[in-house]
Amino acid sequence: MKGFDASFVERYRARRAAQAAGEPSPTPPSPAPPRGLPRRADPAPERGPAPDPNARVRVVGIDTSLRCTGLAVVDAVGANFSFVDCRPVPNPARLSLPECLVRIGDALEAYLDEFRPDEIAMEGIFFCKNARTSLILGHARGVVVATCARRGLPMHEYPPARVKRAVTGSGSATKDQMQRMMQRVFGLPDLPQEDSADALAIALAHLHERRLSALARGLRLPSARALR
Repeated sequence: MKGFDASFVERYRARRAAQAAGEPSPTPPSPAPPRGLPRRADPAPERGPAPDPNARVRVVGIDTSLRCTGLAVVDAVGANFSFVDCRPVPNPARLSLPECLVRIGDALEAYLDEFRPDEIAMEGIFFCKNARTSLILGHARGVVVATCARRGLPMHEYPPARVKRAVTGSGSATKDQMQRMMQRVFGLPDLPQEDSADALAIALAHLHERRLSALARGLRLPSARALR
C-alpha cells in the first residue's frame, strides 16, 4: 500500500513552474472554473437530467486532518466500483501550522492534477470538545474546500457516524474495523493506513449515496459488486 510519495507533488510544482515561465506544460491544465459570485438577480440554475447510470464517475475521498490527511480514489460505473489509489499525507510535528497548511494544499492540488476526479467526498464538520482542536481542523478543512472549489468540483460532506454505518453497518466502528473492512471490500493485499482507509470509506459512502439517489429518481442499476 502506498505511503506518502512526494514525487507527485514535485511533478505538480514542476508543471506550475513551467507554466509560469511560459513553457509547454507536460499535461494540459484543467479548464478554469468561472470566477465570481452570481448576481442576486440571476435565476437559479435549472436542475439537469438524471446522471447516466452507466457513465464512469471518479470520486476522491478526503479525510482531513492537520497532521495526516487521508486521500483516496474510487472509480464507479453504476453500482460497480473499483479501487484506484489511496495514500496518507503526513505533516511532521516539527512543522508549523502555516507550513502544514501549505503541504496539504500542494499535496491535494497535485492529487487532483494526477487523478482528475469528477466529484469530491469529504468528512463533514463534527463536534469537538477541544476548541483549539476544532479551530485547527477548521484551518485544514478551509484549505481543502478552497482547493476543490477552485477546480469547480462538486463537494459532498458526510458525518463520521454516517460513513461508518454505510460501510460497516455500525456508526461506532473502530479504526481497525474500518481498515479491515476497506481491505476486504476492495480486495487489497495489505491493510490500508488508517487515514487512507477513512478516505476510502468516505468515497465509498458517497457512491452508496449516489446509487440510492439514482434509485429514488427511478433509475435501474445492477446489484453492487466490486470490480477486480
